[in-house]
Amino acid sequence: MTTIHDVARHAGVSAATVSRVLNGHRTVDETLAGRVRAAATELGYSPNILARNLRKSQTNLWAVIISDVNNPFFTSLVRGVEDVGQQAGYSVLLCNSDENPDKEASYITAVLAQQIAGVIISPSSRPDNMAQLVEGSRAVVTIDREVQEVETDAVLVDNERGAQAATAHLIEQGYSRIACITGPRKVSTATSRLRGYRQALRDAGRTFDTNLVRYSDFRETGGREAMADLLDSGARPDAVFATNNLMTVGALETLAERGLGIPDPVGVVGFDELPWAELVRPSLSTVAQPTYEVGRTAAQLLLKRLENPDERFTVITLPTTLNIRDSSRR
Repeated sequence: MTTIHDVARHAGVSAATVSRVLNGHRTVDETLAGRVRAAATELGYSPNILARNLRKSQTNLWAVIISDVNNPFFTSLVRGVEDVGQQAGYSVLLCNSDENPDKEASYITAVLAQQIAGVIISPSSRPDNMAQLVEGSRAVVTIDREVQEVETDAVLVDNERGAQAATAHLIEQGYSRIACITGPRKVSTATSRLRGYRQALRDAGRTFDTNLVRYSDFRETGGREAMADLLDSGARPDAVFATNNLMTVGALETLAERGLGIPDPVGVVGFDELPWAELVRPSLSTVAQPTYEVGRTAAQLLLKRLENPDERFTVITLPTTLNIRDSSRR
């Protein structure tokens, strides 16, 4: 069966553009719109009439689909969404995709069937899921991760600059073999943070060493295994930058199991603040994201989209803050 994604590929546009054209929005250039209509006719594409009808009759509910309910990053983020939603008369439903594209797809199907007014989502790496959501939902805002294949309102943070600052700090402290534990290769936050790490090395005149990089899954177990692999390799690091909070916890667990001190012989900086970062000894250096502000801003964009469906999409990038503590200070 032909999908909206097939039409987008054939016309050389995004799935969101196809959706806007076929739903009669007038914000698309007429040349592009003609191309989309021609592609749809050529491929025999029939829009999802059920989803379109559902969209016309909406509830006062928002859905927030997050990638990992166990990650403290999302706690204050969801609170920011809820505070804005409640003031505007909306209730918020929380869905946990668990970093599983199939589970995310099932939530998207349920959200569309339940006539949810709007959706805020931290998306997986499967483009078809987002294409389905954009086609069937009146208002969608993505958070945390970029999606190249579809157009939506989005709230991001400056991942690259945050990672660059963390790595530059470790360099300034005199660490010479700085490892990076990053996330899945197809997830934008992982690639952006790795890019920032590389840029800091380049700025310091250092060579990027692939032996000091491990790709993991943004989970505690993944961080633990990645740290163990680094320590067991022939390229043992004297510092590590872990690109999310749960992998930082896993890396710390491995260092403790091996009896290695922090910050000497191994310095540590994590990405994402943790509630206990200042309480442990040594205290933990982190790159903090404005999580509540991410949620609040996403909710404001959702309200704006519901009020003005045909406006141009807005992407807002918020800054990070490097909190230097004992785990990285020599």
